Amino acid sequence: MASFQQLRIIFMGTPEFAVASLDALVKAGCNIVGVITAPDKPAGRGMELQQSAVKKYAVDKGLHILQPEKLKNPEFLATLKSLNADLQIVVAFRMLPEVVWNMPPMGTINVHGSLLPKYRGAAPINWAIINGEKETGVTTFKLKHEIDTGDILLQEKIVIRDDENAGELHDEMKDVGAKLLVKTVEGLANDSIQETPQQLPTSNLQPLPHASKIFTDTCKIDWDKKVDEVYNLIRGLSPYPAAFTFLDGKKLKIFSAQRQEDSKPSDALTGSFETDKKTFLKFACSDGYISVKEIQLEGKKRMDIEDFLRGYRFA
Repeated sequence: MASFQQLRIIFMGTPEFAVASLDALVKAGCNIVGVITAPDKPAGRGMELQQSAVKKYAVDKGLHILQPEKLKNPEFLATLKSLNADLQIVVAFRMLPEVVWNMPPMGTINVHGSLLPKYRGAAPINWAIINGEKETGVTTFKLKHEIDTGDILLQEKIVIRDDENAGELHDEMKDVGAKLLVKTVEGLANDSIQETPQQLPTSNLQPLPHASKIFTDTCKIDWDKKVDEVYNLIRGLSPYPAAFTFLDGKKLKIFSAQRQEDSKPSDALTGSFETDKKTFLKFACSDGYISVKEIQLEGKKRMDIEDFLRGYRFA
């Protein structure tokens, strides 16, 4: 078996979350023979081509970069094969065809933001908070056909604070995941890791929580739900894409809020709001209130509730 630094590694990733892992591998002395990331895309008012976070890092470090439009393109596959990688690593990238993930002799490993088999899917950080979980974690595993189902290599737990939002958990998780990835590569190099098949529940009474993609309907607040459920939804979607409701017919994104356990009057309709027009704006849930703290009204900038109330005229 090759030593840790001798392994020829191809890294695949696109957003900032993946940069932490690539940086950890580089700093650990790994031999990164190629970096695969998304093609540059036009963005902004000028529609200028924007590089992915991973590409920017790879350019700065002088790493060999590939940006295929299609992963089954014969020219790309030939180039990939010519890099003669021992191992491929995927962090926050797109789905790979088998011809890609099965190419290197040591296979392809993925870093996933949950304690698999829980929260398989596209948005594990968001859904763990939305569902009120007290802990989550990071898993490294071997890729195979079905998404997020491969044998587990290593896992590390992370406690979710009661007031933590998805953005904060994301930042914590990318660092924990980066360290776990380096530990995983070391373990694979010295053959000290035993692959473990994912253990599925034997009863259908407690199905595994899933981490499906976040859609607009997911983000719309249902005020008929309990305070805790609404509070967790707001945390789980902050800062992006953000939970929302409507105020005087305009979309109101809510980035942070507080629970109010005071009893709700029996005649208060769920979704109705109360405000002193100076310091607080609270919405009625089925069993109490959510007092919003940081918001963004359609067409306006994001601001604290006091600043918002100072300038807003209610209909």
